Amino acid sequence: MKHRYIGKSGLRVSPICLGTMTFGDQSSENDSFKIMDKAYDAGVNFFDTAEVYPVPPNAETGGRTEEIIGSWIKDKPRDSLIIASKVAGAASGWFVPPTRHGLTAIDSFHINKAIDGTLKRLGTDYIDLYQVHWPDTIVEVEESLEALDLLVKSGKVRYIGISNERSYGLTKALYTSKNRGFKRYQSIQNNFSLLNRRDLDEVAEVCRQEQVSLLPYSPLAGGVLSGKYNAKIYPENARFTQYLHSNNPRIVTSAKRFLNEQTLKSTEKYMQIAVQANMSVTTLAVAWSKQFDFVVSTIIGARNVNQLDDSLKAMDVTLSKDILNACDAVHNEIKYPMG
Repeated sequence: MKHRYIGKSGLRVSPICLGTMTFGDQSSENDSFKIMDKAYDAGVNFFDTAEVYPVPPNAETGGRTEEIIGSWIKDKPRDSLIIASKVAGAASGWFVPPTRHGLTAIDSFHINKAIDGTLKRLGTDYIDLYQVHWPDTIVEVEESLEALDLLVKSGKVRYIGISNERSYGLTKALYTSKNRGFKRYQSIQNNFSLLNRRDLDEVAEVCRQEQVSLLPYSPLAGGVLSGKYNAKIYPENARFTQYLHSNNPRIVTSAKRFLNEQTLKSTEKYMQIAVQANMSVTTLAVAWSKQFDFVVSTIIGARNVNQLDDSLKAMDVTLSKDILNACDAVHNEIKYPMG
């Protein structure tokens, strides 16, 4: 396996990263250990978490995922792992995190509270990649970057990144870091898949020009690209089946974004391409997301250990030009199915 560098950093990671947002809720601690063991044994050295995990976030379970990972890494050589975590985004955004009583901000106070909690739960004295979970539209980016810069200087954090950001915000942050002498974002973690190609429009160009690495999450579009929703009856315990019956309007809206007539129609076409390529549509989708020059590692997830198999197979898969062209043809026919 060929490891890749994140941005201009010294972090060398596997082309597949294990996401952990199910740990402590949909996945028991025992199942979470099995999932991490299987990924680690397959060569995955990169693990992504967040202070608000597991998902869906709530005040009672927030931080449980980091605690589970902390228990698991106790008997692992710490420097064999690249651990990424995140400070919860600002409560002024699209989602109010149930962290610090719903008053979060990407300011010095909250960044320092967050990192101390994360380090304690993980049982480690440093985080390899510390990311802003989503941007703060109120606090000046200078304040956020200065606080993150001080974390790097203190040794609590090696490198920093951003998540759920657009090209303008990433460019502004990079410009600010350069002019103020702060550590810069080495990565951007965004939703990116066959059903959501928006980062190819602008973010990709910023990443290429500035040597920032994209870390795609949800390469299966929340499980839609596995094909499990293409049956006449949705799986009872599947995420979006549950979300569609939620009393929370935001969760229902999110589910309908991922799960609609256009995404299902696209998925059906990708399933046909996968059959012709002699692989599962899951393997196809994960392999597609990691083949771009600005992508360094694709974040996969699982509720149980068996769900990892097809995603891990993508680690060594390089899609042919014919397959890529076939995938592009689907997108050209059904543009931006997630809206």
